[in-house]
Amino acid sequence: MWGLIGAVLFMLVVYALPTPTPLEHNGGTIPLTINGKACLAILAFAVTLWVSEALPFAVTSLFVLLLIPVFGITDYATAVSAGFGNPIITFFIGVSILSAGFTYSGLGTRLVLLMLRMVGTRTDRVLFGFLVLGAMLSMWITDMAVAAMMMPLGVGVLRDANLKPLGSNFGRSLMIACAYGPLIGGVGTPAGTAVNPIALSYLRELAGLDISFVHWMMFGVPAVVMMLPLGWFVLLKVFPPEIAHLPIRADEIDRRLQTLGPPKPVEVKTLGVFALTITLWLTAPLLSSLTGGVVNPPLQAVGLFGGIALFLPGINVLTWKQAQRDVDWGGVVLIVAGLSLGLVIFETGAARWLAQIILGNIGSVSGLVQPFVVVLGVAGLHLLFSSNTVTGSIIIPILIALSQDLGLDVWTLAAPAAFTSSLAFILVTESPTNVVPYSAGFFSIRDMAKSGIWMTLAAAVCVTASIVLVGLVVSP
Repeated sequence: MWGLIGAVLFMLVVYALPTPTPLEHNGGTIPLTINGKACLAILAFAVTLWVSEALPFAVTSLFVLLLIPVFGITDYATAVSAGFGNPIITFFIGVSILSAGFTYSGLGTRLVLLMLRMVGTRTDRVLFGFLVLGAMLSMWITDMAVAAMMMPLGVGVLRDANLKPLGSNFGRSLMIACAYGPLIGGVGTPAGTAVNPIALSYLRELAGLDISFVHWMMFGVPAVVMMLPLGWFVLLKVFPPEIAHLPIRADEIDRRLQTLGPPKPVEVKTLGVFALTITLWLTAPLLSSLTGGVVNPPLQAVGLFGGIALFLPGINVLTWKQAQRDVDWGGVVLIVAGLSLGLVIFETGAARWLAQIILGNIGSVSGLVQPFVVVLGVAGLHLLFSSNTVTGSIIIPILIALSQDLGLDVWTLAAPAAFTSSLAFILVTESPTNVVPYSAGFFSIRDMAKSGIWMTLAAAVCVTASIVLVGLVVSP
């Protein structure tokens, strides 16, 4: 109750404050309009509730949809259509259903066992295997679902080795890797995490920049490839394994695979739908070019197709009740409100005004360093907002407005912000992806922070290198 009262008071105080003097910029002015100030008041309300968790994230988000018309920023129908009417919502639902199919089919379990047979029982190799497999899966299905897949398998490995919760360095590093792998992999493609399609939507609607699936991958995949060995190095240095080999024989892994038996029809079907969806994502520009634009499947439609295909007769990987249980419907609502709030913050000029206050001097920083500054700034905001979607929804419109004001390349500022919104390395509470392996009890909040600070700095270097180096040969 105190959190809710505090949020309401904070909102009213921000709204009642005198309108500040317009900011001077390049001989012109950047005013904060009445509607812009109302947007900031709603933002203060929402952030207070998101941080205090006085209300569930999704309920706070629904509040936002009510407050936008209450303050007269726009009418209710427009506020709702800006969120629910966005095709990104169907993309997120489709990808979430694909993730549920992976879980229910048992395909994820089989992949982890095959990975263990491939890397052997050396603890450093097992750690790297978990990071790589988690990242590879998370490039295509949501990071939290991947963490939920990896965590019980990691716990099984640790229990087989008789390693106790909070008493084993290898236990700490392996469970943290169950979060790091999915977090890192989520950067690689637009399908990796919810904030990626939100970023694409903002870039298209606010900056007129249409980023394709393949174009995103050109920047995201190199960042992933660089972060994986650095994440492995950080975990090995911060938590040196106390054992060199797992006390698990190769024949034991083979026995577990034999128990699973050959791939079941449901696994084959899931893999087939998964492969077809990825193929359509990657080949959409080629199909459009070959057919003169007649066949040009949108990114969002392909994602929804992948989810729907799991229910088709003859495939039947999932029932609707199973999908209902596994799809993060609260996350859908959070995206809806984030899109609506982000758009009105941009359209009222509040984003432009706020951008000058927060990062107005970034134009004086070398272009090579700008992505690094953005990554560290967004990582700091992530500690406050405790949500990938919230962080991305707030910061990306601000950076688009800033890049337009300063005449900077929009992608160079927005891409590192989008990537970093998914990289919640420091606090367990920054992302549900972290909470899943934390719940196993093998590492503490302090343990994650110890490695997370170093990992955040490493990620800043990797994202900067990817944006700068790839940007030299590829332009949006």
